[in-house]
Amino acid sequence: NFDHFQILRNIGKGSFGKVCIVQKKDSGNLFAMKYVSRSVCIGRGALGGVLKEVELLASLEHPFLVNLWFSFQDEEDLFMVCDLLAGGDLRYHLQHQVEFSEASVGLLVCELGSALDYLQKQRVVHRDIKPDNILLDEEGHAHLTDFNIATRLPPDGLACSMSGTKPYMAPEVFMCALEEIAGYSYPVDWWSLGVVAYELRSGVRPFVVHSSTPLAEVKNVLNTQPHYPRHWSDHFVDLLSKLLNVHPGARISTLKELHLTKLLRGTDLERVLAKRTNPPFKPSKDHLNCDPSLELEEMIVETKPLHKKKKRLAKQRSVHRENSDQLHSQLDTQLLKEFLVYNRYKELKRKAMEAKESEWQQELDQAMANSHVSSPADRALSPISERTEQASGVSSTAGSTDGPVEPIPVPGAAGTAGRTPDGPIDYIDRTPSPKSSI
Repeated sequence: NFDHFQILRNIGKGSFGKVCIVQKKDSGNLFAMKYVSRSVCIGRGALGGVLKEVELLASLEHPFLVNLWFSFQDEEDLFMVCDLLAGGDLRYHLQHQVEFSEASVGLLVCELGSALDYLQKQRVVHRDIKPDNILLDEEGHAHLTDFNIATRLPPDGLACSMSGTKPYMAPEVFMCALEEIAGYSYPVDWWSLGVVAYELRSGVRPFVVHSSTPLAEVKNVLNTQPHYPRHWSDHFVDLLSKLLNVHPGARISTLKELHLTKLLRGTDLERVLAKRTNPPFKPSKDHLNCDPSLELEEMIVETKPLHKKKKRLAKQRSVHRENSDQLHSQLDTQLLKEFLVYNRYKELKRKAMEAKESEWQQELDQAMANSHVSSPADRALSPISERTEQASGVSSTAGSTDGPVEPIPVPGAAGTAGRTPDGPIDYIDRTPSPKSSI
């Protein structure tokens, strides 16, 4: 819950949510905590998107996603604790006139393409790929975030709602909104990736589209050929032209297809996935790569600042403390039963235990398969056969020995008890000899 974390500073702000750096008190690990006001979510009809986002993130894990670690709630807010990416988002760097080289953009496209390929295998369409939703870590590796409008498609199903940010949306999304096609699928994310790649390299988007541009006009604009500067290499233009293909079926939409392009053909995908590559662009480590005014706004302007939450909630709860039943009933009505409470550490521990149990079961099954299970008749005859084998074994040994066979002394044996007329020992009688009555 909220008390397990120390609030450090605010680093981000959305339409109805904020992001701050937190430190887990028991381990000292740093995370990014995204929190959204439940009342604002309900008022704007956005609660369903937050609930779905948490459920989606709890089922996903990839090196180039911003992965969820914890989710919980209190009377005021819904919380999602995720990976901390201190390198800032790509929008921040574009606003600071960072010039991304072809090699830098190529690696970012490869990393994000790996994430999109994973999402496609999980039947997830992100639908909002843009510089604002791509975060860099300290080394410069890209991570995809914000699954608020993402959706999981049914097998062989299509999405049909007009969701996303207009300048980055694929042509088929607008065609679906104009009822020219039935729906769209995973290639829409790869189109958006192409728009982002173009913008990173040039500083401007390939198509002049704004949020107010009519749908029919947007469709016509997207069907025009974008301008590629002459100083761009043929290999880089080849990559962008295949990502910005207006036909979804001809567009790059898998990591395998991406790897076949001239620019990325020689890329070692295993090294990329393991983050063993060195990104050409590395964010500054001298300062936080975010707007510094966000922290000041949280301290001064915010009516319910996060750093005062503990005292604020304690005061509210003390009003009803005299009647504990009333307090519990109030908390029950305020907390959302649909909100998923998640702990990735516990989930990883559970999966590790399941894997170990599966391994044990396989070993047991293998041992059972290799063992010989005798029938009841075999078990009844086994003592006789064993004695026969023992007797024949001793006789053969005696026959093969050059010298005389010495008798085997048996401590505690009485005289010749337990010896057969032929000599071999059949059994040992340890019954004590009877004492004389005299």
